[in-house]
Amino acid sequence: MPSNQNPLGALPARFRRERLLIVGCGDVGQRVARQLHTGPGAGRMQVLALTSSPERTAALRAQGIRPLRGNLDDPATLRRLSGIATRVLHLAPPPGEGAGGRGWWRDPRTVALARALRLRSLPTSLVYASTTGVYGDCGGALVPETRAVAPGTPRAQRRVNAERAVRHLGRSGVRASVLRIPGIYAPDREGGTPEARLRRGTPVLVPEDDVFTNHIHADDLARACLAALWRGRPQRIYNVSDQTELKMGDYFDLAADLYGLPRPARVARSAAQEQLSVMLLSFMSESRRLYNRRMRQELGLVLRYPTVAEGLRG
Repeated sequence: MPSNQNPLGALPARFRRERLLIVGCGDVGQRVARQLHTGPGAGRMQVLALTSSPERTAALRAQGIRPLRGNLDDPATLRRLSGIATRVLHLAPPPGEGAGGRGWWRDPRTVALARALRLRSLPTSLVYASTTGVYGDCGGALVPETRAVAPGTPRAQRRVNAERAVRHLGRSGVRASVLRIPGIYAPDREGGTPEARLRRGTPVLVPEDDVFTNHIHADDLARACLAALWRGRPQRIYNVSDQTELKMGDYFDLAADLYGLPRPARVARSAAQEQLSVMLLSFMSESRRLYNRRMRQELGLVLRYPTVAEGLRG
């Protein structure tokens, strides 16, 4: 293809290599970078990461990631992002519960990022990491991506707002995909297994009050992000979840048996409301089973850890 027809061919030579910008480069973002640096075609893509912390720049560089200073809470610092990347992976969460004000339901960070990306040439694709909490409580039903959202918490409402901002950007020509993600776990992830909670003796619900819970190994999630960046369909939503079908208490029983620890006590929901934090109770108030056919068939993702039994063993 002549250079004047190739989107990358008209750029200076140093910009012709594909460039991935990771916004919110925590544990999962770093796993994505490692897979790009060590997998097939290693070295063909430059990885950049937005960071507001000067203390992180050395650590990012050590992983082969080029840090870019900017802050999602300060839109003026994001202007340099426009046109700098051919693909964008947005992993940053909305503001927390302290956001307050009349716009408590909005995610100003995603809105600011979308506005910055529009200033000049748009990326080819953008993937946004959302949460399955946007579905709300589904009473244990099997949930496809076509189910209407019904966020039951301010946190989930802000995610819905972020999804809408991403899909609106997609109407400008970006191939935008949304990944709806459940609980992320991995033995090598900080707080990535139930072990600490088991050692604290935190109770779980009795079977009749219990809820279905969903999971994805952090390495499989990183692979799903990459698959969506290249193979995600425009304006498409994907449930990114493994094949596990367990209630929360059974999940903790499984983990306890694997670690050789006592199984947690079972309590009724009425007792749990007196013993557990509001945050933990919110996770115990929503029950759903995720249908992941799109992830498997459209993204072509074969999970390395199809159930938590394999994933917790490492």
